Amino acid sequence: MTTTHPTAPPPYRITRPRVLCAEWHKLRSLRSTWVTVISAVVMVLGVGLIMGATYTSGGGDADVDTVVLTLYGSLLGQLCLVVLGILTTAGEYATGMIRSSLTAVPARLPVLWAKAVVFAATVFTVMLATSVVTFAAAQAFLHDTDQAASFTDPGILRALAGNAGALTLMGLLALGLGALLRSVPGAIGAFIGGVMILPEILGMLPYDAVERAIRYFPTQAAGALGSATPIPGTISPGPALLALSLWAGTTLAAAALTLKRRDV
Repeated sequence: MTTTHPTAPPPYRITRPRVLCAEWHKLRSLRSTWVTVISAVVMVLGVGLIMGATYTSGGGDADVDTVVLTLYGSLLGQLCLVVLGILTTAGEYATGMIRSSLTAVPARLPVLWAKAVVFAATVFTVMLATSVVTFAAAQAFLHDTDQAASFTDPGILRALAGNAGALTLMGLLALGLGALLRSVPGAIGAFIGGVMILPEILGMLPYDAVERAIRYFPTQAAGALGSATPIPGTISPGPALLALSLWAGTTLAAAALTLKRRDV
């Protein structure tokens, strides 16, 4: 008679899908995620409805791009998503949760990449839907004005997708800053000072080379992505997308290098 022995359970394996699932669970279970995302949606939709309801033909905004006009609230919504991006990474350092995350995933870098992927997928999906709904709702007021437009007009769908992509990449840049600096106040200060204020200061310098370089800065590139028609003094959507992607990618790469070399 043979005796059977219970087999040992298979060892726990860390896989990319499992890390992604863990980061998705963390992102959606935090109250700050819902507060910031809902705030961003309300800002974009609310301002879009106000702009549509109060607009009159022949005013000072007649030459403004239709998508830019209806999605003007994206400037406010961007701030909410920047805070979310910073909290996604630096928030874990503030609470000490990062120690548990990196203990479970000793390789470290999969945690950062999973955070970036989950954040980007969530923000792009939500903001694309918000952009489409806001544009359609605003056009209900603008249909008999000089800002009337439809989804089939040239450049409209590209601009709506570009607006969502710009918000996503700006959020990823902030996420990278949070991972790099490991401080929520420090990352917010760095974003405001380096991304929002610095280009305005440099723009005061009377040099053509500086003026051309500023066009490739994050905020200026983001503005070019969300316009259906070319904006004077900005680059075209293709180079704008490349420039903004490089800004976000470089920040994430620096954060990855720091994460790999420094202790928690």
